[in-house]
Amino acid sequence: MSERNPLPLIITAICSTLGSVLVLWFYGYLHIAKPEDSLLLAEFTMYKTQPGEDYKVALKPATQVAQCIDGVLVLFDTEQKGLSGVLVDNRKQAVRCVGEEVPQQIQ
Repeated sequence: MSERNPLPLIITAICSTLGSVLVLWFYGYLHIAKPEDSLLLAEFTMYKTQPGEDYKVALKPATQVAQCIDGVLVLFDTEQKGLSGVLVDNRKQAVRCVGEEVPQQIQ
Protein backbone atom coordinates (compact mmCIF):
# COMPACT_ATOMS: atom_id res chain seq x y z
CA MET A 1 0.00 0.00 0.00
CA SER A 2 1.42 3.32 -0.98
CA GLU A 3 0.99 6.41 1.15
CA ARG A 4 -0.76 9.47 -0.27
CA ASN A 5 0.75 12.91 -0.16
CA PRO A 6 -1.49 15.01 2.20
CA LEU A 7 -0.13 18.36 0.98
CA PRO A 8 -2.59 18.80 -1.94
CA LEU A 9 -5.53 18.00 0.37
CA ILE A 10 -4.35 20.55 2.97
CA ILE A 11 -3.83 23.25 0.32
CA THR A 12 -7.28 22.53 -1.18
CA ALA A 13 -8.95 22.80 2.25
CA ILE A 14 -7.23 26.12 3.03
CA CYS A 15 -8.03 27.62 -0.40
CA SER A 16 -11.66 26.47 -0.19
CA THR A 17 -12.08 28.04 3.25
CA LEU A 18 -10.48 31.33 2.18
CA GLY A 19 -12.52 31.39 -1.03
CA SER A 20 -15.76 30.80 0.89
CA VAL A 21 -14.98 33.58 3.36
CA LEU A 22 -14.11 36.02 0.57
CA VAL A 23 -17.32 35.24 -1.37
CA LEU A 24 -19.45 35.64 1.78
CA TRP A 25 -17.73 38.95 2.56
CA PHE A 26 -18.11 40.22 -1.02
CA TYR A 27 -21.87 39.58 -1.07
CA GLY A 28 -22.41 41.11 2.37
CA TYR A 29 -23.20 37.94 4.33
CA LEU A 30 -20.09 38.36 6.46
CA HIS A 31 -19.29 41.55 8.35
CA ILE A 32 -16.02 41.94 10.20
CA ALA A 33 -16.71 44.33 13.08
CA LYS A 34 -14.25 47.10 13.81
CA PRO A 35 -13.89 48.94 17.13
CA GLU A 36 -15.31 52.13 15.60
CA ASP A 37 -18.50 50.24 14.70
CA SER A 38 -19.59 50.26 18.34
CA LEU A 39 -18.67 53.68 19.65
CA LEU A 40 -19.84 54.66 23.10
CA LEU A 41 -22.40 57.39 22.56
CA ALA A 42 -22.55 58.59 26.18
CA GLU A 43 -22.35 57.36 29.76
CA PHE A 44 -25.63 56.88 31.58
CA THR A 45 -26.54 56.37 35.23
CA MET A 46 -29.90 55.31 36.55
CA TYR A 47 -31.25 56.90 39.72
CA LYS A 48 -33.44 54.66 41.79
CA THR A 49 -36.53 56.59 42.83
CA GLN A 50 -38.32 55.87 46.07
CA PRO A 51 -41.57 57.47 47.24
CA GLY A 52 -40.94 60.48 49.45
CA GLU A 53 -37.27 60.89 48.50
CA ASP A 54 -36.05 63.80 46.41
CA TYR A 55 -33.43 63.57 43.73
CA LYS A 56 -31.81 66.32 41.69
CA VAL A 57 -31.31 66.38 37.95
CA ALA A 58 -30.07 69.11 35.65
CA LEU A 59 -32.63 71.41 34.06
CA LYS A 60 -30.96 71.13 30.66
CA PRO A 61 -32.02 67.88 28.95
CA ALA A 62 -29.55 65.40 27.46
CA THR A 63 -28.77 65.51 23.75
CA GLN A 64 -30.17 62.01 23.31
CA VAL A 65 -33.81 61.08 22.77
CA ALA A 66 -35.04 57.54 23.49
CA GLN A 67 -37.79 55.66 21.69
CA CYS A 68 -39.19 52.17 22.06
CA ILE A 69 -38.77 50.30 18.78
CA ASP A 70 -39.59 46.59 18.56
CA GLY A 71 -39.41 46.33 22.35
CA VAL A 72 -35.85 47.72 22.56
CA LEU A 73 -34.87 51.19 23.80
CA VAL A 74 -33.17 53.03 20.95
CA LEU A 75 -31.30 56.31 21.48
CA PHE A 76 -31.12 59.04 18.86
CA ASP A 77 -28.60 61.87 19.16
CA THR A 78 -30.07 65.29 18.43
CA GLU A 79 -26.71 66.99 17.79
CA GLN A 80 -25.23 64.51 15.31
CA LYS A 81 -27.80 63.70 12.67
CA GLY A 82 -28.06 60.02 11.83
CA LEU A 83 -26.28 58.85 14.99
CA SER A 84 -28.35 56.30 16.87
CA GLY A 85 -27.81 53.24 18.99
CA VAL A 86 -29.35 50.68 21.28
CA LEU A 87 -29.14 51.25 25.04
CA VAL A 88 -27.30 48.31 26.67
CA ASP A 89 -26.20 47.51 30.20
CA ASN A 90 -22.65 46.72 31.33
CA ARG A 91 -23.05 43.13 30.05
CA LYS A 92 -24.03 44.33 26.54
CA GLN A 93 -27.67 43.25 27.03
CA ALA A 94 -30.24 45.45 25.31
CA VAL A 95 -32.54 47.43 27.60
CA ARG A 96 -36.13 46.39 26.89
CA CYS A 97 -39.09 48.75 27.01
CA VAL A 98 -42.84 48.46 27.27
CA GLY A 99 -45.06 49.90 24.57
CA GLU A 100 -44.03 50.78 21.08
CA GLU A 101 -44.31 54.09 19.32
CA VAL A 102 -43.81 54.99 15.72
CA PRO A 103 -40.54 56.97 15.37
CA GLN A 104 -41.16 60.65 14.76
CA GLN A 105 -38.83 63.21 13.33
CA ILE A 106 -36.91 65.06 16.03
CA GLN A 107 -37.11 68.84 15.70
